Amino acid sequence: MSAPHQLSPRRIERPSTVDLLAGDLRREILDGVLPAGARLRERELQETYGVARHSLRAALRALAADGLIRLEPHRGARVARLTAEEVRWLYELRAALELEAAHLALERHGGTLPAAVHAALADLQHACTAPDPAWSEMNEAHARLHGAIVEASESPRIVAAHAGLSGELRLFLLQLQPHLPADRLAADHAALVAGLERDGPDVLREHLRAAADALAEHER
Repeated sequence: MSAPHQLSPRRIERPSTVDLLAGDLRREILDGVLPAGARLRERELQETYGVARHSLRAALRALAADGLIRLEPHRGARVARLTAEEVRWLYELRAALELEAAHLALERHGGTLPAAVHAALADLQHACTAPDPAWSEMNEAHARLHGAIVEASESPRIVAAHAGLSGELRLFLLQLQPHLPADRLAADHAALVAGLERDGPDVLREHLRAAADALAEHER
């Protein structure tokens, strides 16, 4: 009889203090508890979360890498806020990536979008219709839907480039929150997915442009 197979020891990775802190701050930013432009004072955050300065600074650096906060020399950290000009620049790059991704996705899936896109849309609709919807959950669901459209292109370079906009895209939707009710967010994206399959990528261009124009107008 052969000896029973023994599993080799494996180490289970657990979230670090830095990861947990960055996650908590991220949710507070995306829920609007820490509004765009708000200053993040190290002493207050250390006392609130009971963490060491080095852990806090590492968490802030992670959020800065995502584009959610800005680190200002000799002035500390501040929740990022996109200016009207930055909104326009983001739209131009986002349109270039997402439109080509949508074109490839439709071409490579017979003129329809794969199930993952429709599942992501359902998740967004569910997040928007929850009894007490959290904007951070809607924001994440929104990002997953646009990410699913890009991933359907099956173009690794486009997917990677789009992922680099992750933080700014979430910040964009956060700033748009006061002007975009949850039910409209869901309806607009249901229309987007249906329109892409019916009329093609130009529907996405109009979708992105309308959102960018609305936010830029309010940031002027």
